[in-house]
Amino acid sequence: MKLSTQNLLGIRNLNPEDIQLILSTAQQFKDVLQRPVKKVPSLRDVTIVNLFYENSTRTRMSFELAEKRLSADTLNFAVSNSSTSKGETLLDTVNNILSMKVDMVVMRHSASGAPHFLAKHIPAAIINAGDGINEHPTQALLDAFSILEKKKKLKGLKVAIIGDILHSRVALSNIYLLTKMGAEVMVAGPPTLIPKYIKEALGVHVTYHVSEALAWCDVANVLRIQLERQNQPLFSSLREYNLVYGIKKDMVDKLKKEIIIMHPGPINRGVEIDSDVADGPHSIILNQVENGVAIRMAVLYLLANREN
Repeated sequence: MKLSTQNLLGIRNLNPEDIQLILSTAQQFKDVLQRPVKKVPSLRDVTIVNLFYENSTRTRMSFELAEKRLSADTLNFAVSNSSTSKGETLLDTVNNILSMKVDMVVMRHSASGAPHFLAKHIPAAIINAGDGINEHPTQALLDAFSILEKKKKLKGLKVAIIGDILHSRVALSNIYLLTKMGAEVMVAGPPTLIPKYIKEALGVHVTYHVSEALAWCDVANVLRIQLERQNQPLFSSLREYNLVYGIKKDMVDKLKKEIIIMHPGPINRGVEIDSDVADGPHSIILNQVENGVAIRMAVLYLLANREN
């Protein structure tokens, strides 16, 4: 089987069969990662450039490790040391890289739509590693994979996404994926951090009370407050946010059911989630990090279009 697309620009562009193919392929690669020898020759002679215009630790390291596990040749592009600081355009930069015979580009950029722009102008396969406040497709895929490991299904599950919905590309990609796969989604947080159109446009439930979201859901995906993307104060203080919207141990302990707690990272401990919840028995945050490598191996492999 093959993906219906030549690029991974967002979950919006995938159909349920694409999503299922990526998830099932990731399971095969996760099995490979449990072996003593974790490297496979699947992408030997494929050259991949990691083009990160925004700072990243987990996503960049996860992609780099996935590429190495697949035996690809990798080129890491550091923007601070590049000619972009001298005025070179994005298209010039990538065309120069492509002249080195690059097959795939993994791109993170602060501008929404930057990977889509590249995909229209260059022949290499483009993987969106996060663009502005638009999408972060591999994060949504690894979140879904992590949920499946624990819950064995997506269809019919109730998933609450809690926190800074307005500025979160993770939230948007998760909403697209979960609704395509038959899950119900609720978003929760301060009114100033939830887009007013979201209920009608994306078919999700909305609440401004975290306790209501926790009582409703099977899975709680807690998002970071993204102060770097907020042009003006949208709540009075981080302390107040934690008091009203933070996920605390006593809130989870009061629930008369088992839920799982997720977070895409980095965690602002003591703000959107307290340490005893992030590190507690309900948390699968470290599982998400581990699963990120398998998901990204699957995406790279499928887009490289290598036959078994």
